[in-house]
Amino acid sequence: MRRTSATRTFIPQRSDRQTRRREQRALVEARRSARAAVPPKPRRTAPQNDPELSPTYPASGRPGPASARSGRHKLPTHRMTTATAAGIYPFLAEGGLGAGGMYIGRDVHAEAEFVFDPFALYGRVDGFTNPNVLLAGIIGMGKSALAKSIALRSVAFGYKVYVPCDPKGEWTSVASALGGRTIALGPGMPGKLNPLDAPAAPTGIDPKDWAVEVRKRRLLLLASLARTVLARDLTPMEHTALDVALDTIVVHAETTGRVPLLGDIALLLATPDLLNDAHGDQTRRLGAAAEDLAHALRRLVQGDLAGMFDAPSTVEFDPSSPILTIDLSRLGSSGDDTGLVLAMTCASAWMEAALSDPTAGRRWVIYDEAWRVLRHAFLLERMQSQWKLSRGLGIANMLVIHRLSDLLSAGDAGSRGRALAEGLLTDCSTRIVYRQEADQLAATAGLLGLTGVETQAISALNRGRGLWKVAGRSFVVQHFLHPAELQLFDTDARMQSKGAALTNAA
Repeated sequence: MRRTSATRTFIPQRSDRQTRRREQRALVEARRSARAAVPPKPRRTAPQNDPELSPTYPASGRPGPASARSGRHKLPTHRMTTATAAGIYPFLAEGGLGAGGMYIGRDVHAEAEFVFDPFALYGRVDGFTNPNVLLAGIIGMGKSALAKSIALRSVAFGYKVYVPCDPKGEWTSVASALGGRTIALGPGMPGKLNPLDAPAAPTGIDPKDWAVEVRKRRLLLLASLARTVLARDLTPMEHTALDVALDTIVVHAETTGRVPLLGDIALLLATPDLLNDAHGDQTRRLGAAAEDLAHALRRLVQGDLAGMFDAPSTVEFDPSSPILTIDLSRLGSSGDDTGLVLAMTCASAWMEAALSDPTAGRRWVIYDEAWRVLRHAFLLERMQSQWKLSRGLGIANMLVIHRLSDLLSAGDAGSRGRALAEGLLTDCSTRIVYRQEADQLAATAGLLGLTGVETQAISALNRGRGLWKVAGRSFVVQHFLHPAELQLFDTDARMQSKGAALTNAA
């Protein structure tokens, strides 16, 4: 037996379906006739401005076609692009970067695997104009582990990795695990680099043109070293003195069959008569103008950096090595970054020959703890050149800092240092931001152009999770480490061992 919901009439269950339907239609018609026989209640007319006599509508809403509750109200169809939809619904309408590249981790919102390769994305993704990467995050959030993981996994794709500045010596274990090379520089260390080395001309470059390029680089290096120590720009006479001293020492070195050294140039600058004679200066003014230069270069020969850059190189640059790192952990521990900056300048000049070879394959150049060098405009100039030429040279630069405000420490607003630092940010198509402190959110959002949703996200990111801005597209990615990587990249070993020691002592 089946009972209807609106009446107590029962319809017997029969095997004849047509009979049941006919009886059911009859019941519906009977109910409709009963409702039509009941007269409608008179509608009260409410006087104007009388809330007590205002009309009362049923729960279904006001009757009639204008009720907006009849289910017939429709809006016109609106079409939009996926880029517009992604702006309205951030993190929900993103299609991903594709499947080509290194495995990074998991896209949190899309619940999909996330891969990244700047060389593969270039030319394939709209707005991706360069392979450079900015990586920022406070201490302990995993930004260093991400940089090392990208470097390690890139080697499997055939890429080379250069780390010209490793102030804490954390990349030595990575280089050792990959079969690479680490050059440790510092007082008493056996490693020595002659920044005036002249490597062989790259394939396809005329030797005469390469000689002109080597001379230009040597002059830029000498000027950078002098400016660092003197903390000022050089005068025109001082530039001439460096030019004359370099040419004189190079000619003398070629006749004796050895490579020119910084000590040779410092000695010539400190000998006014020899410098004047080399330039043919009868007024004897050039030698006097070079006095400050001689004292500036003396620091690299007889000062606290003696023995590192004033002798023939004890190591040779091997372009086939998967990774090369410069360990500068013995420098700059006293709080004075001058020695570290001088060493990085020399090391960068030594590596530039390999970086300028467009046939050397694709390479990563990683500047770890870059906040220590952002305050020096001449280093920013060298870095800017690498950023601008990254596409032609096949290099992807990575700048690792703690917070975006580190870029503002390059100088006052409107200064050349500030402009260079902000230019590096502009030339990075990929920006990766790990957790930022509350007082840094405004500066971060302003420099990166973050939305309110993105700004709120970076304030509550967990360890290993970062906001990836790739050519204007946003992803929240959880970085996954292999257990072997986790052990290799551990930067909390001292903290953990100290804690264990305190526990045991207690």
